[in-house]
Amino acid sequence: MTTENPPAPAQEWASWHAHRTVTVCAPYGPLALTGTHWLADHPDGTLPGLPGVWREDGDTVVLSAAAGDGLSADGAPLTGEIRLGADTGRFDEARIAAGERRLVVLRREGQWAVRDVDPGSAARHAFRATDATPYDPAWTLPGRFRPYEASRTVRVPNADGRERGLGLGGEIAFTAGGAEHTLQVAVEPDGSLWAVFADATGGDGGFPFRFLRPAAPAADGTVTVDFNRALLPPCAFADHFICPFPPPGNTLLIAVPAGERAVLTD
Repeated sequence: MTTENPPAPAQEWASWHAHRTVTVCAPYGPLALTGTHWLADHPDGTLPGLPGVWREDGDTVVLSAAAGDGLSADGAPLTGEIRLGADTGRFDEARIAAGERRLVVLRREGQWAVRDVDPGSAARHAFRATDATPYDPAWTLPGRFRPYEASRTVRVPNADGRERGLGLGGEIAFTAGGAEHTLQVAVEPDGSLWAVFADATGGDGGFPFRFLRPAAPAADGTVTVDFNRALLPPCAFADHFICPFPPPGNTLLIAVPAGERAVLTD
């Protein structure tokens, strides 16, 4: 019995990048988002381009639909009223549909919104590729996670022009260019980390900021900081996402020429 050698890091990265491309351009991927409509901005309940009447009622959204609206809920035609909570799964798992479109209920900091996700979006059909730097082992770095004694929340601008809270649970420290750097990170429910960061390449044809998602640190706090897997945020693919900007201290003064850089379109 023989055991195959695991893929080399460059091959693993190529597989990751290929899977990422498939995910991005999927029918209900980020390129399909065509609108995010905050209910507070539309007190009459009529959302631009969306059928039905939408209003918030405490911890739920109430959707009123007529037969001519062409809406369905959980796969069945919808007429009358239905109470909805926030959708927490993939876009294609949203309860409300209008033909092939999915109407996704969103809640942020107590505010309700409805997202319009359309597989026929212009952005999805114009997408050509994600510009990403080929794998460079020099940008897979050893790091250390330093948890905060208590989690903290900072207010940061978001891509839609509003300011919201960003929860942070610690920082990762690593060495690059002969100096130590740190990035503040959120800790996800599964223990993995999430950083929103910018670097000196942001104004050089690349998107202004990116996401980094290191795996959960080891018991001793060690963590791999792999900038080869730096991700473009969802708002790089569609204007209607509300991605947070980097918190103070997460703009690196060095250039990080690794990972995803820009969206290429026809």
